[in-house]
Amino acid sequence: MGLFSTLFRWLRGGPTLDEARRAAARRVPADRAPEGQPYRAAVPGAGARPPVLPSAQPSSRPAAGKLNLDAGQFTPLSPEEVKKRAASLSWNWSTVNFDRRDQIPSTAEPRTALIDRALVAQGLLTPEQLVQIHEVGAQMAALRPELANIHTIAHNAVAADAAERRLRKERKQAEAAQRRTARATAVAHRKATDIVFLGRGVSGGLADRRANIERLQLLGLPVLGPPGDLAQALGLEVSRLRWLAFHSEASAVSHYVRFRIPKKSGGTRELAAPHRDLARCQDWIRRNILDRVPLHEAAHGFVTKRNTLSNATPHVHRAVVVNADLKDFFPSITFPRIKGVFQQLGYSPAAATVLALLCTECPRTAVKYEERELWVATGPRGLPQGACTSPALSNLVARGLDGRIAGLARKLGWTYTRYADDLTFSTDAEGAPKTAWLLARLRHIVGEENFLVNEKKTRVQRPNTQQSVTGIVVNQHPNVPRETVRRLRAILHRAKTEGLAAQNREAHPHFAGWVRGMIAYIQVVNPERGRELLADFEALPQGR
Repeated sequence: MGLFSTLFRWLRGGPTLDEARRAAARRVPADRAPEGQPYRAAVPGAGARPPVLPSAQPSSRPAAGKLNLDAGQFTPLSPEEVKKRAASLSWNWSTVNFDRRDQIPSTAEPRTALIDRALVAQGLLTPEQLVQIHEVGAQMAALRPELANIHTIAHNAVAADAAERRLRKERKQAEAAQRRTARATAVAHRKATDIVFLGRGVSGGLADRRANIERLQLLGLPVLGPPGDLAQALGLEVSRLRWLAFHSEASAVSHYVRFRIPKKSGGTRELAAPHRDLARCQDWIRRNILDRVPLHEAAHGFVTKRNTLSNATPHVHRAVVVNADLKDFFPSITFPRIKGVFQQLGYSPAAATVLALLCTECPRTAVKYEERELWVATGPRGLPQGACTSPALSNLVARGLDGRIAGLARKLGWTYTRYADDLTFSTDAEGAPKTAWLLARLRHIVGEENFLVNEKKTRVQRPNTQQSVTGIVVNQHPNVPRETVRRLRAILHRAKTEGLAAQNREAHPHFAGWVRGMIAYIQVVNPERGRELLADFEALPQGR
């Protein structure tokens, strides 16, 4: 109830006794006072007695709040006297806090004294209870400044803690932002200078940078540490090298041009020619690494100063010549084997991984998906037929195979050479009975070296038949097959009268160049016969 509303009710006569009792019963329980309000006893009636307040506990604080009140000063007044005195009360600024619920009004205020005596008259409180109430109020008044100071200290402490937490939060946010910036900078730097991921299933060794520098120097190979060294040697940005070497099962871009050519035995063979940047990288790898590594003496294919003639010469005029073929030679040499070759040379797993990815590729097929063309892998990464590094790498992978087969051949009294996937064996009459044993052991060794013999192309040639090794007849001396020479002679003979272009019955796109190349090949194998054919070719009319 507000100050003015209370004063107004007193001036107009106030509530009746029944109204006061009902209001008191509604607001105040019978056994306790409302929390935060001055205590009011229950309305007496039906034998109810005012509750006894708990006795005041002795205080250790000074007796400054002790009022020394006397119960006699709370003598009751009649209702008429209360109204009369209330009407005579004037406004006093000391009563502005009368309705505050956090303090008990002082007895020094006339209004409080009048209300106290009215409460006694109505039987709501006894004088002794009023003495106790005002004593408590005095003690509260004495403690109020200290409580206010405590509240101020607490408020300041809370504010300081909030400020500290705010500063700590801002500091943590700044530190987190700094860490994010540093991490982004580090990631950008690592992307610009290093390679840590090149696709699923192939990136396992990129974190290992340990290289065998002594072995690399012994072989005269360039020392390459992290992938950034390889990028610098190739003259590429690291990002470009990452793009060229990245492995994906389905890619929107292919680094190879794929086409098919017919096989002599029927069917077609897929060739994959690398695009310019990748071809440049493969050429650097071939010149600076692969061509410097010594090969087994039995290898003749794709080796400097060796050719089909050098491969066939050791088998001339022998009692038995055996030809064997390795099935799917290039595709069977997969990425893990190529990576192992580079690691055996002394390169770190990281450098070996990048080098192997540059030199291998998956067989792929073009697929349309959501109006996009994707090149989807149909097999594991292997040596592509068309890359300049594939022949040299195949020879390096087959070094173990060559060593084991050459040892077997020496033990049995045979001679062994290999030109790419063509294996050739020859022996004299004494070693001929061991042919079956040789072929059985050959299948066993080839299988252990993770290759497979193509049984359809295995041939055992005796002296009474044409013995051929990589297209060269070796019965008496190295020579070109008779059918090839006859065909060239017929072409040159008719060309004298009909013209060379008229002889191109197979629609060869560069027929004259093909004829010139065949003559050059014959010159290598049989120089005398090759000179005769070359003279006939040069005697053809101009514009042939």
